[in-house]
Amino acid sequence: MLMRLRGRHGDAGPDNASVIVALGGDGFMLQTLHKFLGNGVPIYGMNFGSVGFLMNELHEADLPERLAAATPATVHPLLMKAQTVQGTSEALAFNEVSLLRETRQAAKLRIMLDGKIRLNELICDGILVSTPAGSTAYNLSAHGPILPIDSALLAMTPLSAFRPRRWRGALLPHQAQIRFDILEPEKRPVSATADANEVRDVIRVDIAEDRTKIMTMLFDAGHSLDERILAEQFLY
Repeated sequence: MLMRLRGRHGDAGPDNASVIVALGGDGFMLQTLHKFLGNGVPIYGMNFGSVGFLMNELHEADLPERLAAATPATVHPLLMKAQTVQGTSEALAFNEVSLLRETRQAAKLRIMLDGKIRLNELICDGILVSTPAGSTAYNLSAHGPILPIDSALLAMTPLSAFRPRRWRGALLPHQAQIRFDILEPEKRPVSATADANEVRDVIRVDIAEDRTKIMTMLFDAGHSLDERILAEQFLY
């Protein structure tokens, strides 16, 4: 398929392209967003993988016309700063940052927002902080809310919360400064993952939206990311 598209439309290369066409699934789209972050070129995805929520339908013939009529959607990544005994690691996430227990022991977490303790102790398998673009991915599978792409919100969703048992998460303003302190980290080790970047044995994780970084994705007219997110809420 790649060779056929190149034969039909040519290939300017990433350094000279006005649009980068990503051919794959949602995972490949995330890789492409990370790879070309900061170059200012929009990304147009065509689904050639198993999952394609962030992709457009695969057609060869009318690609230039589709690109000209495409609707843009801008996204900002989350910046994760994960503290371990060895030091601090940073990574970006366009979908979500997830904290997960590493052993049979449930994780114990303290949740702080903008320097204020909001939940002194959460016992759970883990927790997610999702962007609007990522709210239909892992977050939705964990029964988190679907967020419109322009909602200026983040979704915080627990995974198998044991105590408090009835806590189902929170909707946060996009500018919130989030901190998770891992309680009893030696007995109950926790990993933190930003998209595909995992850090093991964390003791504290800080998360905030990085407004200095922006990526633009393109979607076919009538099939914008806003429309897809809205339609997803009426599936059964």
